Amino acid sequence: MDSHLVWKDEFNIGIKIIDDEHKRLFQIINKLFALKEEGTRSRRAYEEGIKYFKSHALKHFEDEESYMELIGYEELKMHNRLHRDFREHSLPALEKELIREDYSPSAVEHFLAVCAGWLIGHTLTEDMAITGGNMSKWVDLLPEEELAAIEETILQLLKNMFQLKAQVISNAYDGEKFGKGVYYRLVYSRKQDDKKWEILLVFEDSILINTVGRLMGVKSDKLDIMLLNAARYTACQFVRRLMNHYPSIHSYDMTEENLLTYEQFHEIFEKKKPQVSLLFSTDEGYFSYCIFAPHLLENNFWIPLDPSNAIAEIEKYLMLKEQNLKQKILIVDDSITIRQRIKRLLSEDYDVSEVSSGVAAIRSITLDKPDLVLLDYEMPICDGLHVLEMLHSEKEFADIPVIFLTCRDDKESVKRVLSLKADGYLLKYLSPMDIKKRIDDFFRKKHIQAG
Repeated sequence: MDSHLVWKDEFNIGIKIIDDEHKRLFQIINKLFALKEEGTRSRRAYEEGIKYFKSHALKHFEDEESYMELIGYEELKMHNRLHRDFREHSLPALEKELIREDYSPSAVEHFLAVCAGWLIGHTLTEDMAITGGNMSKWVDLLPEEELAAIEETILQLLKNMFQLKAQVISNAYDGEKFGKGVYYRLVYSRKQDDKKWEILLVFEDSILINTVGRLMGVKSDKLDIMLLNAARYTACQFVRRLMNHYPSIHSYDMTEENLLTYEQFHEIFEKKKPQVSLLFSTDEGYFSYCIFAPHLLENNFWIPLDPSNAIAEIEKYLMLKEQNLKQKILIVDDSITIRQRIKRLLSEDYDVSEVSSGVAAIRSITLDKPDLVLLDYEMPICDGLHVLEMLHSEKEFADIPVIFLTCRDDKESVKRVLSLKADGYLLKYLSPMDIKKRIDDFFRKKHIQAG
């Protein structure tokens, strides 16, 4: 199936100059997709097409910002900030990758997937918000100068305290799951007012084992009570040192700390908008630093840690982590009905996560490698075939089993799906019992082969 963007009525925001440019950008992306589908190896053709896309995108930013300024749009500054981030960070990074990879098919695919995903997402959220048709997710981010100061200080602290080389890979981290991680929540407040800040730290287990654990002389590759307890205090010191550099909250005192499950951590992202949401890649794994303010979640159901219960609660936390080591399944489908139906069916026996697009699938797999991917064969922009090709092209992900989800059972469709070197296919219309049995049989067979 050809990759292309389909213009829909829902993309119209009702402002002609903006809608016309959105349509033009869609057309340019589609021409680039067509070059890829034709199998062109002409670097010159891609260079010209990408140059054309970039020039129109930048012109679109100017026109859009002029319109917002004309109507006195309240979120103009934030909108400018998002434009600038794409213009000065995302596009240059993609262009460097294209040059470094000599415009390889995978680099071109990455460029198109990111730009197409950004174009649709920005059109339906930030641009739609101009006319009141939607609400921007990132309206509460801290001012750029404060965010930049936090990024710089965190990078320095990761180096000084943990001897980690790190880089910021997202300043709008949306709570995606890491591999095996520790989710740590700190609450800070001050006596003179009722304002509170929630700070969430996420460490991949490997970071704590290979930094705090190494300093303690721990030789195990698993977290234990002593190591996690030491990591707690190290994390508190980390936050306190950061707060000393951050004038908005340096006068706050810690009033609560919690160890969270991933589900509890993710619920925060479902209910609240972050002021800071940074994702870092380090040489020992991923690390995230997030701030939510000024009030706490309404349902505070986590157990506060204090000297009287810390050891017992850490022991229970570690036990719960071990008990929850289920096989991980990622469902990739643009239909929320299909995703939720399969997730409900499998969640009791498996650790199930789900995303709605091929682009989101690649990011999710990068952060948290699954044991099986249930992949919709037909999706817009980046379909199942493209996701499978990208996985097979990366040594780290090439061994991830992929089962295609499809509605077609005619002979030609089945033959085409099986020729793609997936691990099978699953018909979406099968009964719940049959779907569950197919998945159970897959893992049972895999376990036998491994044993």
